[in-house]
Parts: sequence; C-alpha cells; structure tokens
Amino acid sequence: MRKILSLGLLCVSFLGFSQQVEFTTLLKDKISIRALEVSNGKVWYSGTESKFGFVSVNDTLDKKQIRLSDKNLQFRTLAQDKKYLYAINIESPANFFRIEKKSLKVENVFQDNAPTAFYDALHFTEGGTAYAFSDTDESLNLKLAQMDKKGVWSIPDHKIQLNKGEAAFAASNTNIASSKNYLWIATGGMSSRVLRQNLKTQKWEIFNTPFVQGKSSQGMYSVDFYGDKFGIAVGGDYTVQKENQNNIATTTDGGKTWEIQASGKNGGYMTCVRIKPGSEGKEIVAVGDQHISYSADYGKTWKVISEEKNLYVCQWLDKNTVVLAGNNKILKMKFQ
Repeated sequence: MRKILSLGLLCVSFLGFSQQVEFTTLLKDKISIRALEVSNGKVWYSGTESKFGFVSVNDTLDKKQIRLSDKNLQFRTLAQDKKYLYAINIESPANFFRIEKKSLKVENVFQDNAPTAFYDALHFTEGGTAYAFSDTDESLNLKLAQMDKKGVWSIPDHKIQLNKGEAAFAASNTNIASSKNYLWIATGGMSSRVLRQNLKTQKWEIFNTPFVQGKSSQGMYSVDFYGDKFGIAVGGDYTVQKENQNNIATTTDGGKTWEIQASGKNGGYMTCVRIKPGSEGKEIVAVGDQHISYSADYGKTWKVISEEKNLYVCQWLDKNTVVLAGNNKILKMKFQ
C-alpha cells in the first residue's frame, strides 16, 4: 500500500525545494515492533508473542516469520553481526537468543535469571563487541551484559552506580550508541543522564543533562551519535505525549555537555532518533507515537512531516529512505 503526502510550502522553507514523501507498507501483522535491523535488502524485526522475522525492502512477498520461543515472550531488542542476529526478551528470566541469518536457526546462548532483569537495548560497536543494558537491582549498580568477539556473554562489574529511580526505556532499542572510540548510554526516570565509556581504556564517565526528568515516565528515550563529538537525544514523557518542553538535546563535545533544542517548538514525545548517514548530524529523523519529525539543521528546529500514528522505531536505509515500525506494521518512507 502506498500513499504520498505532499509537503508543498513546508519544504519550500524547510528544505529549500518542494518535495514529496512516499509511504509503502512492507508488513502488516498482529505484532508490536520496537527493534529493527537492516541487512542486505532485508528489514529484520523482533516483537511481541515471540515473533521474529524479515521482509524484503523491494519485494513484500519475500518475507518469513518464526517464533523464537514456545512461550509468548516480548522482544524489544535486536542487533546483528555479519552472520547472526541477537534478541533478548524483556521478562525475567532474560533469554539471549542467537539467530543465524541464512538458516534462521535459533539458539539460546545465555540467560540472566535475576528477578529484576529487564533489557532495554542491545547494541554492537564497530569493533564487534555487543552490549546489552538492563534495569538495575536494589544495589543500583550499572548492569551491562557484554559479548566478546568469540561470542561469549558475561555480566561484568562496571563499578558504576545509577541514581535511585534512574533507568532506561525499552521503547526503540536505541538508548545505546557508539562510535569508534566511545559507547554512550542514555538514561531516564528520576535522573536523565549520559554514561560514556572509552572503548580503549574502558573508563566510564557520567554526565548530567538539562533534559526533562524527575518522574519515572520522563527522560531521554533515544540517542544517536555521528562520530565522537556530535550527538542528539530525544524523549519526553509518554504519559503526556503532547508535552514538548526540554525533550530534545544535542552535544558537540561527545556527551560532556548538552544543549536543549526546540523546546516548546516540536511535535512532542519521541521514542527514536536517527542521524542520516553521511550528513554529519545535519539531517535527522525522529518518531513518536503521534508523529514523524525531521530536522535539517543539526536538531535546532523541527518539522512534523507526518502524523502517522503508533510508530516507535526508525532506521535509515539510504540517504533518501527510512524504515519505520510500530504497532502492527513496518513502513518504508521515501523522500522524493
């Protein structure tokens, strides 16, 4: 199914020329999807009821879906290396599944049996190490599972403490980001901060932010970086989704300091933000339950380009195309 939204005068002032956005429905199903990966022309997804699968970007008939478990588990994480995809269910016990891309063979390769295990995001760095971030327990110690290059999972003691009520949101599998040299984790709730690890020295630093925070529903939901310096975080309050104060922030020094952008002048609560490849951070797309928004000036100003509802996660396919997913659907959005 395709539908074209004319942006008309919006794009004359915003992008400098008139353009259209075309939506194609890639998948419709009874599923909630909050994690996507793109590989070799396929959009991979994990979701509710243990559903996992792919659909081809250019041929919607080329698709396959399997169940990762006989139980009705919920998945909000997904990450990949060259051969495998990995997914972790959010309930305890947390099962770490590895799925071979070619055969779709499923293996349970690790398990976290802690009653408080709740994995919000799963991410591979450029160097091939995987990180999975879980809510903490009463100790408030940072819980970050790690898979080395040999495929072995462990939960090291990072000797970092979170604040009481500080957690993360399993909204789009995007509260972890990395560059060649750094790993960043965005938190929310009573405290919304950025944790940064130097991937060479393993040293951790924690930086405060001016982001909306102080309630369990508030804070940074998603973060993305371009290189070691420029980053953007979006979020808000999922209980008051029209609220648009202090819910977008950018950094130009690798996360040490953050500047609020477009406060009171954006579409509201957002669950996922992605920087356009090759744009050096200038062009950015973000989604929330109520809108798709776009920035062409490093996140300083934003325009709602679609009021498509119930989308939670997005990812650039190329410089003109974005894949989005959410409640019962996967869409392809093409800038023309």
